[in-house]
Amino acid sequence: MIRSAYPADLDAIAALHTRARATYYQGRISEEAYGGAAELARTREGWSRAVARTEAAGAVLCAESDGELTGVAAFRTADGETTLTQLHVDPVHWRRGTGAALHAACLDAWRRAGIQKVRLEVYEHNLRAQAFYATHGWLPDPAGTHSGSHRTLWLTVQDPSGE
Repeated sequence: MIRSAYPADLDAIAALHTRARATYYQGRISEEAYGGAAELARTREGWSRAVARTEAAGAVLCAESDGELTGVAAFRTADGETTLTQLHVDPVHWRRGTGAALHAACLDAWRRAGIQKVRLEVYEHNLRAQAFYATHGWLPDPAGTHSGSHRTLWLTVQDPSGE
């Protein structure tokens, strides 16, 4: 089930976010930088701001199975640009369609809002995520734009008929 996030979800979201990030940051940056207490507090605060956004400014969507949070996605719209800021699936729930369901829910929200183009940044070493996004139609930035260790991807949002 995909639903909107609530403030009561913040601890579970932050913990899931940290577990997911560990799969691609581990061995590349210090554990403190992605899983330490200060980073967990910063992560929770960031998610708190995202959950509090108005509908026009974005959304946080949760995937849930049997009362357990299994994935989370967030996007925001600012200055006329929409960005998929986060899409994480708990590693114990990989390969079960959770990411695809979250992505589809984001697409539905973008279509309802009339959004035609969305960007994201993906960690250059997160090849699993890059393959997922490519499967869902995301394309590398034509200018080859990088943001530090992240690659920029773009998605043209089409209506379900493919137009």
